[in-house]
Amino acid sequence: MSEAHEVCLLTGLPDGFLARKLLDQLLIAHPGMRLLCPVNEASFDRAHALLSQLSAHDRERVELLRGDVTAMDFGLSGTNYLDLAARVNVIHHCMCASQGGVARDSERRHFVGSTGEVLELAAARSSKVRRVLHWSSARLFKPQNGRVTESESSCESGPRSRDDDARFRAELLVREFAKRVPVTVLRPSIIVGDSRSGEMDRSEPIYSLLQLIVNSPSELRIPLPGSGDQACNLVPLDYVVEAGLAVADHPDSVGRTFHIIDERPTSLGRIFELLNETAGRTPAPPGLARNLTALLFNAPGLERFGQVPRSFLDLLSGDVNYDARNTRELLAGTGIECPSPTSYLNLMVNRIKREQPPSIRPARRQRRDRAPEELDDPLDV
Repeated sequence: MSEAHEVCLLTGLPDGFLARKLLDQLLIAHPGMRLLCPVNEASFDRAHALLSQLSAHDRERVELLRGDVTAMDFGLSGTNYLDLAARVNVIHHCMCASQGGVARDSERRHFVGSTGEVLELAAARSSKVRRVLHWSSARLFKPQNGRVTESESSCESGPRSRDDDARFRAELLVREFAKRVPVTVLRPSIIVGDSRSGEMDRSEPIYSLLQLIVNSPSELRIPLPGSGDQACNLVPLDYVVEAGLAVADHPDSVGRTFHIIDERPTSLGRIFELLNETAGRTPAPPGLARNLTALLFNAPGLERFGQVPRSFLDLLSGDVNYDARNTRELLAGTGIECPSPTSYLNLMVNRIKREQPPSIRPARRQRRDRAPEELDDPLDV
């Protein structure tokens, strides 16, 4: 089928950071393709507002479908569901790429339920689906000997943490359907935001960490998780989408898994140096590193400046190597490379500074001539 007649089903709108970026890039990369975006009733107006920002030409190529990806048959009638399966040729399922602020009691429905419904659509008897792109995450998997591979063996050790369990189970479901449905699994590492605009996903732990560094009182030094020597595998969203679409369009990507990572990762210590320099802060001495978790979660009032999940701190503390030989193979000769954090972290920090709410101010310095019991709480803004 020519691209001019292809239809792509894109899940995750209107709130998914990855889905929004994919929408823009799919319209550019595939000028003849039409996009179909299922959106539940509660989100429909916001999705419509999002599309209103597109050009008139692009708006005509995008159709919002009133449906719930987490519900059986998308909440459609039997006839409409089979008609949908017959219309769609490519599916980009983005709802498992990020935790995205999903409530604990909704995780199984949101991640596993939506993935099952997407796969059932692709396997329907009327289906014309030639490819399902399942956007997952390399962060979900427990390392084996310090390494996470692109092979099925990466699933054998289980999820890295309880926070990752539902998304981990969603990928296991994808692998169960792999013999019936042409699937490709795309696994970015830690997505930090757009390297050109500095925009970040506010629901992600990395945003909370940067917010903490930028907004907390200057007297409070934020120490490193771990020694600081471990690799910190950050990938900007624009690179993730560009690399992911190149892999998705490659005929040799069917039935395989691809890690979208930085193959020359910067150390966490250097990342913290860059963040502190841009934020105008004095970095904490290395000796405080072991106290980071206790500091973040036990310091009174600190949650006002940023909440960082324990599981994310554990991820940063570990030294994990992500195998990316499949991705390297298909991106060879494309010129697509992951930019260094030194080229974009300052944009993200400065954007957070500009977006800082008026209610959050750096704590005023204490007067040296006051008795200790009269000193201002540095978190009492």
